[in-house]
Amino acid sequence: MIDLIEQWIPTLWLVLLVIWILAAFASKRTVQRQTGSSRLLHVVLVFIGIALIFNLYHWFDSRWLATRVIPREAPYVLGGAIMTIAGLLFCIWARVVLGSNWSGTVTIKEHHELVRRGPYRIVRHPIYTGVLIGLMGTAFVYGFARCFVGALIVGSAFWLKSQIEEQFMVQQFGEQYVQYRREVRALIPYIL
Repeated sequence: MIDLIEQWIPTLWLVLLVIWILAAFASKRTVQRQTGSSRLLHVVLVFIGIALIFNLYHWFDSRWLATRVIPREAPYVLGGAIMTIAGLLFCIWARVVLGSNWSGTVTIKEHHELVRRGPYRIVRHPIYTGVLIGLMGTAFVYGFARCFVGALIVGSAFWLKSQIEEQFMVQQFGEQYVQYRREVRALIPYIL
């Protein structure tokens, strides 16, 4: 069972990627976009984090990164798989609710709407929250130190990107968004 779960986890992430690419065609026209240089930092950090989690090209086989910190036992692997699926479903729910306002980069869309329903009532950046829950679950499935370091790096990238998004949203929605920030946490309900 453990081998099967470990083999299927990357497939779940690929399914999410395909859904994301297909859904991108239904987005509204962009009227303002973040700079390419600020985008580059996020992309590089996410790539490094994903490379660590999935050990792409076996770049991260150093002794401490390859240290198992979670036992390769059914309760941990199954729990991680459930966490991964829950995170991905939360992420997809957020993407569906956001609808045509979504973009892979920080943007303001034509007729941009401030979405506060569904998962956006729980956190302001539920797509990031869902991905991070999924990545933490995946880290538990694989159990290596590099996986948790990778999830932390992706989390840092999302935190930086969310700060730019916050600036765009305040610029677009003013006091309405400031009030939303007072009421709803960014990534972790009631905490962060």
